[in-house]
Amino acid sequence: MDTKALFNIGYGLYVLTAENEGKDNGCIINTVMQVTSDPCQIAIAVNKRNFTTEMIQKTRKFNISILTESAKFDIFEHFGFHSGRDSDKFADFFDTKRSPNGVLYITQNTNSYMSAYVQQEIDLGTHIMFIAQLVAAECFNDEPTATYTYYQKNIKPKPQNTNKKGWRCKICGFIYEEDILPADYICPVCKHGAIDFERIG
Repeated sequence: MDTKALFNIGYGLYVLTAENEGKDNGCIINTVMQVTSDPCQIAIAVNKRNFTTEMIQKTRKFNISILTESAKFDIFEHFGFHSGRDSDKFADFFDTKRSPNGVLYITQNTNSYMSAYVQQEIDLGTHIMFIAQLVAAECFNDEPTATYTYYQKNIKPKPQNTNKKGWRCKICGFIYEEDILPADYICPVCKHGAIDFERIG
């Protein structure tokens, strides 16, 4: 099976944010879709390992900030490559506002934001799908939304030539320097599985 076909699905890229007991957190996701119009509901899918997932399960609310093509790699690195369990992602990130639901949203390199309250939770194995009712939304500008394809071609740094051998994560570039990649291996940086690694060297 050629899993590269999965990279041709038309994803957008988003910062998902949550708040619980005074702590703000966020992560990068690529699965957001409108699923009903009346009531207006959206669905998101989030990796179970993400601290943001736990926060949403407790509070049943979240915000989505839609990233634009002007976004730089550092915003993906900031929200995607570190865990909120170990660091405060908003300690040095100030391009935010707080919506009426009490959750921050990103104002830097975004064209809009949405607030939602969870109505259903579905366990998908590696991910949790949240079906949520939209309660607020605002558009800021007409900049094009950053798609996953655009990110891969224009935002993500190109792999550096290296003499290292092993396996490279196609998502973030992390290199696992062993001959055999365990089938259940999870990238320590971006939390993607073995299916998203390619052999190098």
